[in-house]
Order: sequence, then C-alpha cells, then structure tokens
Amino acid sequence: MSAGDEGRRGVPLSDRQRLNWLRLIRSDNVGPATFRDLINHFGSAETAIDQLPELSRRGGSARSIRVASVDEAERELEAAQKFGAVFIGIGEPDYPPALRRIDGAPPLITAIGDLALATRVSVGIVGARNASVSGAKMAARMARELGTAGYVIVSGFARGIDAAAHRASLESGTIAALAGGLDQPYPPENNELYKDICAGNGLAISEMPMGWEPRARDFPRRNRLIAGIGLGLVVIEAAQRSGSLITARRAADFGRLVFAVPGSPLDPRAAGANGLLKDGAIVTTESRDVIDALAPSSRLFPDDEPYLEEPDSEDGAPFNEPHDDERTRVIEALGPSPAEIDDIIRHTGVAAQTVYLVLIELDLAGRLHRHPGGMVSLAFDGD
Repeated sequence: MSAGDEGRRGVPLSDRQRLNWLRLIRSDNVGPATFRDLINHFGSAETAIDQLPELSRRGGSARSIRVASVDEAERELEAAQKFGAVFIGIGEPDYPPALRRIDGAPPLITAIGDLALATRVSVGIVGARNASVSGAKMAARMARELGTAGYVIVSGFARGIDAAAHRASLESGTIAALAGGLDQPYPPENNELYKDICAGNGLAISEMPMGWEPRARDFPRRNRLIAGIGLGLVVIEAAQRSGSLITARRAADFGRLVFAVPGSPLDPRAAGANGLLKDGAIVTTESRDVIDALAPSSRLFPDDEPYLEEPDSEDGAPFNEPHDDERTRVIEALGPSPAEIDDIIRHTGVAAQTVYLVLIELDLAGRLHRHPGGMVSLAFDGD
C-alpha cells in the first residue's frame, strides 16, 4: 500500500491567488462546479471575480450579485491563522488526493492538525449517533486494526460511532470532517477529542467559513467529504433514514467500496446497514474484510490526477459573450429533469465553451440546479 509523499502532488497557490480563490468561493451562487468552470474559462479567480456581476445579469438575475470583498476574505484568512488553521486549494500538494477527484470537490478547505494525514490513503467509518455498546466497540476495533494496516480513519465527528472511530485511531491517524467552521466543532461533548485532534494527533477539515455554526443542511455537505476522502466506507449501525446512508450513497456515487456490518433485524439501528447489504454492500465482520477488498485499489492515484491551476500570467482568457440565439438554444434545451452537459452540447450544436459559459450565467443568477454526476436542470419559480 502506498502512503505518505506519493499523494503530495500539486502546485502551491500564491498569497494573492489564495485571497482571490477565497473571495470567489464565498461570493453568492458560486459553488464548487461553477468555481471550476469560472477558473477554466477566465484563467484566474481574479478575472472571474470582475465578471461576476455581468455574468449574473446576463443569466437573468433581477438583483445584483454579492461579491465577497477583499476585506471579508482577509478577515477570514486572519481568523484561520489565529486559530492555527490553513487554507488548502484543490491543486495544492496537501489537498486530499482522493477528494480532488470527486464531482463537486471543494476548491478550498480549511485544515488544522497533522497535514501529512491528508495525503495518506484513508477509509471512512460512520454510523449511529445513539450507538450500542457493541457497535461502538466494533467501530473502535475496526479503526485500530485499519490504522495498524496503514489506513487513516475518516469520520464526521458525531457522537456514537464517529467518536469511537476517531478516539481509537488518534495514534495511527484520524481525519474529522466538520459541518461548520473549524472553530465551531459539534457536538460540544466531543470538545476534548477535538483538542487532541487539533493538537496534531489528527486532522480536522471543513469547507465552511470560520465562525460558521453548523445547520441541518450543512451535514450532507460534510458527508460528501467523508465519502470523497476515503477509498472505502464502513457503515456500523445506521437507521433507515440517517446521515450515514447519505454518506454511503455518495461513496457509491464516487466509485468507492461500501462496507456494512450486519446487525440484528430487531434493532432499528441496524436497519440501514442491513439494507445496504441487500443492495450489494460488502458484508463486513472484521477489518480483514476491508483490507482484502481495498488492497488492489489502495495505491493513491498516480499520474492522471485532475488539477485546477491558474496560469502564471495574470491575464485571463478572452471574454467571449455568447450570442443571444446560442443562449436561447441552451436554455430551451434545459428543463426540470437533470440532463448531461454533453447531451446539451450535442442537442444544441453550440460550442462546448459557450454552453459552459451560459450555464455559469444561469447558475450565478440562481436559475440552475446542479445534480450528482455533473448533471444540470433549469430552476423554475417555486423550486
């Protein structure tokens, strides 16, 4: 199994680029996919920022888009520095290599702790917050044994299974993905564990701003980080409707192996994991099941990793506004059902670069929905 420096590939951002990347991702309606498309089209975040108001207007926005200011970005950078955290861009050496490859990977994450853990091969362990004694014991045993085998354990810092996995893997390496800002860990009962992680015995990461208190809708975003960082995901005790199952679905979408520990049919906490087994998850009763299944794929992605880089020149790409008829054809091709962008390009006959630019305009205007797998649909009134 390869670990360590094999994953440290990439190009560091300059201080100016980092500031502008932060401004861009913190601006209204700029999500990971739109961020990537803006950089690819305009060549730099700095150039893209200047174009946001006009792009939003052309997309049909009735109001002026909010663009994050230099002062706002500088304050966030300063807050992170005071906390001891750093910002890592998607193309930089310390960005988790497996996460870099997922659909909708965050362009910037904040991190605190042992950064070397980010580039080692990882396995996620998630499960019920109201874990049973045996469930927590199983999570701890799996975490310790997988850690001994060389894997970093990734989880969501929740009570129950997550906390048991983190505690058991502090010595071998653990990554906590947070739903809020790094200075807003949740739940409070895990504060002592968080201190150990931040002290360098683990690594905590987030894509949310410093000071951000986690809300219900932030946890699915957190779940995708867990699913994306690990090469596999182990589910131990999960109810039918739970965040653990959301994480498992995302892991499967990302092409990761999903493992599930079977439980009693009489225990509601086992219903979700048992359901995953019916859907094809790998039956897992010991760590060897995970180690053997992951062995063929445990090398980090070597030479074909996608990077998001800015050119050395400060000049952005030429700004070519789509013709009105091209924009109309793209919008007419969209509907409430998700469609693949390649299909839109073929259907309309509009150049790919122009289609992507029209989608950027619609997204910035709040008129586009992005779906897993890179699919898009048009947002209608009432959506």
